[in-house]
Amino acid sequence: MTTGFQSLCVFCGSQSGGHPAYLASARATGRLLAERSVRLVYGGGSAGMMGAVADACLEAGGEVIGVIPAFLMDLELGHRGVTKLEVVDTMLERKTRMAELSDAFITLPGGIGTLDELFEMLTWIRLAVHTKPCGLLNVEGFYDELISFCGKTQVEGGFISARDAANLVADESIAILLEKLEEAARRGPSSVYRS
Repeated sequence: MTTGFQSLCVFCGSQSGGHPAYLASARATGRLLAERSVRLVYGGGSAGMMGAVADACLEAGGEVIGVIPAFLMDLELGHRGVTKLEVVDTMLERKTRMAELSDAFITLPGGIGTLDELFEMLTWIRLAVHTKPCGLLNVEGFYDELISFCGKTQVEGGFISARDAANLVADESIAILLEKLEEAARRGPSSVYRS
C-alpha cells in the first residue's frame, strides 16, 4: 500500500520511555514508512525513540534524513548510519529544516522537546506558515490528557476554536493515523490566521 506523502517527519523522544510499547511504536512507525516508500525525516539522534524509528526504517529498506544541531553532534549523539544527516546551527533551524523536508508530521511519545516540536508545527498551521497536517500517535494512552487539554480545555477556555483544535489529528494505530493525515492533507487545515 502506498501513501500520498513523499516525506513524513517524526517527532519523538531521545529516551526510550518507561513502557515497552513506546519503543515498539517507534519501530512500527519506521517499518511502515519504509514499506510505503515514505522518506523519514527526524531529529537525527541515535538513541531512544529517535534511534529506534530510524533503525527500523533503514532495516526495512527506507530512506532516512536526520537533522541535528552541531552541539548535539559534538556530543556524539547523531546517527551516522542514516541516508543523509544534515547538521544545522540551532534548534530552531532544526525544526525549520525538518518542516521544509516534510509533507506531514507525526508525534510519538517523548518529552519537553517533542512537545515543543509538535506545538511549533500546530502554531505554524494557525499562522498560515504551512498547511501540513499534524498527527499524534497516542500509544497506550500516553497523550490522553494532552488530547483532552487541546480539544476541550483550551476550547472551553476560549483560547482556541474547535476548528483549531481539529488540526491535531490523533489515533492509537500508526496505520489509521496515516490514513487520517492523508484525509487532513486533502481537506486542508481547519482554519488559518486571519488579520
